[in-house]
Amino acid sequence: MRKVKTTAVDALAGALHDGMTIMSGGFGLCGIPNSLIEAIRLSGVKDLTVISNNAGVDGFGLGILLETKQIRRMISSYVGENKLFAEQFLSGALELEFNPQGTLAERIRAGGAGIPAFYTKTGVGTLIAEGKEVRRFGDSDYVMETGLVADLTIVHAHIGDTEGNLVYRKTARNFNPVMATAAKLTVAEVEHLVTAGEIDPDHVHTPGIFVQHVVHVPDPEKRIEQRTVRKTQQENV
Repeated sequence: MRKVKTTAVDALAGALHDGMTIMSGGFGLCGIPNSLIEAIRLSGVKDLTVISNNAGVDGFGLGILLETKQIRRMISSYVGENKLFAEQFLSGALELEFNPQGTLAERIRAGGAGIPAFYTKTGVGTLIAEGKEVRRFGDSDYVMETGLVADLTIVHAHIGDTEGNLVYRKTARNFNPVMATAAKLTVAEVEHLVTAGEIDPDHVHTPGIFVQHVVHVPDPEKRIEQRTVRKTQQENV
């Protein structure tokens, strides 16, 4: 039980400081570590660089850290659902390093694997390649991208055990697994906490060796970013 903490605040105790880099798992609002994000907000830590596929939405997810102006820089792929993000970026209050989504995922995976850099075709000849090394391999040009690592990674898992082994559910198995490998400290919030040995080893997505702290967060709020429905047959008449 040494990895299990009582609250999200306890799980992050001593891990936060101004100017640090944090990876935050999730895709849209799916699989985001919302309780840990709230704990970061409560800490008041500032000048953060946050690596995340997106920046939540206004008033939820990473959006609450934009409201308090605790984030100075985002390394992201998709930020189109957050009005406050756009306002802060356009005003110059928020820095942005924009990445193609696959490149962002590979940069994180590379960082976790100890790979300092790699080459990819994605972005060659565009703004993405400006200021970066471009080399020719065979008949094509490739832009060099560097691996990403963080001081802290926060992830959300469906099931976790007391040793930190994690299982993600469906779409929540997105950026969470690669981010869990790419930081000095990884903290996981889990919906269902079980004892070590209860998870079939073949079902483990993130081995406990990558996870330092676990907090049990049953029944977390799960919002839908955009709900699209079809008209019923009666409405179409």
